[in-house]
Parts: sequence; structure tokens; C-alpha cells
Amino acid sequence: MSAAGGVACQRAVAMSSDAVAARKGRLKQRYDNEFRLVAGCVPYRVNKKDDEVGNPCSSLGVGDDTAEVEVLMISTPHRTDMVFPKGGWEDDEDVYQAASREAMEEAGVKGIINIAALGHWVFKSKSSQNSTSPRGACKGYIFAMEVTEELETWPEQDTHNRRWVSPAEAYQLCRYDWMREALTALLERLSVLEPVAAAAATPELTDQAGMYMMLQTSSDGAVALC
Repeated sequence: MSAAGGVACQRAVAMSSDAVAARKGRLKQRYDNEFRLVAGCVPYRVNKKDDEVGNPCSSLGVGDDTAEVEVLMISTPHRTDMVFPKGGWEDDEDVYQAASREAMEEAGVKGIINIAALGHWVFKSKSSQNSTSPRGACKGYIFAMEVTEELETWPEQDTHNRRWVSPAEAYQLCRYDWMREALTALLERLSVLEPVAAAAATPELTDQAGMYMMLQTSSDGAVALC
């Protein structure tokens, strides 16, 4: 997957500064045949070691010694592992707006979406993992989001705590392997290769039921069952 840099590949989605109620239900849910469509993102920030503040659109390709990348993960109740924000893509928004809305609702952050997806994956719920039918499965599009604002309150903060972590720590915390693949795609795009090498040893999965098998590979990324 080629890296996509430059201002032309960035999209800032306008959203209210106030925390609003999270969307509920699936009346507006988009589908692709039997697949429920999902959008999400890997929120990240680039910390300059010398504390210099640069252009927020210039961080793609930051593989140098003056910057450190962190990613934002969220918790879910009764779990010690963590996830990236994602949720249903609805019919009154485009995929970038859906990914941005989920980041705001679940993680309380806003930012700049890179319109080149990190990849797309197919997720299956635990209850339907043994089925070969696409019924009950979700097709998810995951993007990189450079965070520009953190809200003090957000719609789902009662169920989702947020935490900035290093890439190496994120590899250990990821609930599913598709999340590690999305993280690797982000780090490769940012030319941050050292954390990938540091986390090369496969971490122990926290949920064996979340193990996945590859269905196919395309230029858009891996399609996985999880």
C-alpha cells in the first residue's frame, strides 16, 4: 500500500465543538449486500522532541529523530485490552464523516482524516464466527486521523476511556490482529519503522475468540475474519 501524503490527501471534517449525544440504532445504517458498513480511524499525534510546533498537515513522513508518534486507543467495559474508534457508517454521511464522528463520540477527539484508507477489513461477531455466510458481518474502512483537538467531555466517555500510547505499547494492547495491521499501515505511511521492528514478536492475544483468518488480499488492504 503506497503512502499518501500532502495536503491534497487530507480532509478536515467540520463538527460542533460541543459534545453531542452519540447516534443510536441502525435506521440509517449503510449496507453492501449483507455486509454492514463500518468506518473508523487510528488517531495519532506527532510530538516534536524539541517542542517545535509545525504545520499539522506536514507530519506524514516524519521518520526522523526529532519526532515521536503516539496513537490514541480507547477502553471498553470489563476488558484490559483496547481498540481504535469505529462504528456504523450511516446514509446521511460520507465515509470520512462517519470515521470522524466515531472518533468524536467514542474518543472525544477531532482531527484531519487522510482520505487514503489504511485498509478495509471484514469483521464477524463472535456469535457468527462459525458461519460461512456474510450475514451478520461488517465491512470496515479504517483511516489515519491526525488529532488536532481533544474534548474535555464526549458522548461515550462513560463507557470509553482514552489513552495515548506508544506504537510498541499499542501492539500489545490491540484486541485483534486487524488492528495491528492498521497500526502497521499507519507507521509505514509515517515512515516510523523502528516501533514496528520493536514489536515484531507477536503479542499474546487477549481473546482467543478474536483470532482471525485471512480471506483475501487486495491493494486496499487485508480482508479478515475476526
